[in-house]
Amino acid sequence: MLRQIALASAIAAIPAGSALAQSSGDWSGFYAGGQIGYADVDTNVAGVEGDGLIGGLVVGYDHDFGDWVLGAGVDYDFADIEVGTAATLENVLRVKARGGYKIGDGLLYGTVGFADADTDTLGSDDGYFIGAGYEMLVGGGLSVGGEILYHEFDDFNSSGVDVEATTFQIRATYRF
Repeated sequence: MLRQIALASAIAAIPAGSALAQSSGDWSGFYAGGQIGYADVDTNVAGVEGDGLIGGLVVGYDHDFGDWVLGAGVDYDFADIEVGTAATLENVLRVKARGGYKIGDGLLYGTVGFADADTDTLGSDDGYFIGAGYEMLVGGGLSVGGEILYHEFDDFNSSGVDVEATTFQIRATYRF
């Protein structure tokens, strides 16, 4: 449900952005930085859930097409989130594509991609994520923003447990 809301919000905001001022910033190029935030992990097993701090590193490349920006990136987040007594989420790797519309010096975007979650006792599993974010150029090559992502891992490592996770993170990147 959350992924549909995030996607609908991102799509609905795109036409609204066309009435706003054109961007003076250029988003083309590589970027690297960090992010920190909150993760909420749920499963299809009663009482097996958890939440806590998550954060890590981001790298990627964006190309500015005028009003539109397309890019790809990799996020690697560290975590120590106990999911019931079954496992502890230790890290999440994401390979993502993103596309968005420039609003002034900001970028409203949607993102989707591959995710890999690693736990201490249940191993790791591949899944997907979908989400939306907003990032703003603040000067000197620095950008700051926020992003919400919905993750899904069906039949986590063949355990019969379906895992869903929602993350909200703030990020800062340096663009070069």
